[in-house]
Amino acid sequence: MKSGTSREQIDHVMERIKDLGYEPHPIFGVERTVIGAIGDERGKSLLQSLISVEGVESLIPILKPFKLASREMRKERTVLQVGDVKIGGGGFANIAGPCSVESEEQILTAARAVKKAGANMLPGGAFKPRTSPYSFQGMEQGGLKLLAKAREETGLPIVTEILSSDDVDLVAEYTDVMQVGARNIQNFSLLRSWAR
Repeated sequence: MKSGTSREQIDHVMERIKDLGYEPHPIFGVERTVIGAIGDERGKSLLQSLISVEGVESLIPILKPFKLASREMRKERTVLQVGDVKIGGGGFANIAGPCSVESEEQILTAARAVKKAGANMLPGGAFKPRTSPYSFQGMEQGGLKLLAKAREETGLPIVTEILSSDDVDLVAEYTDVMQVGARNIQNFSLLRSWAR
């Protein structure tokens, strides 16, 4: 969008993008706004009509499949703010703790120790992806409750892995950061529900 474009013009362009079957993704910068159009690349020629809409400065096709993370769409570095902890943008997060939550004593002892050592976030798996169905699969909601108890005692924000779209609301209720592991990085059902 052109520098100084009004919010009404931006909203109008976003509505036009929706009308063309795409999902608008606005990024409000200090000097200008960029609106990404996320959707099926086969119809991207339809988006060319937006060049004549008032306030549009230019259209830049982004050919990379990872549009939301591309520098063409977002020039600024990503910064994730979790409570008082800043990840990125010069912030340093020291995330330390056990791989999985196994008992109240174990997670509270670990939380106290990593807090004392200077960590500023606590990871712990309540749901554990395992190769064998006979291996420990995690404490699930019980583990989430223990992580919340550790946060309450130490003040450390909680990071835990999310495995299923069915568990997004449950995990969000107890944790501060939901992690998508390597096994689920192409589980698009999970990624869509997690991103909402």
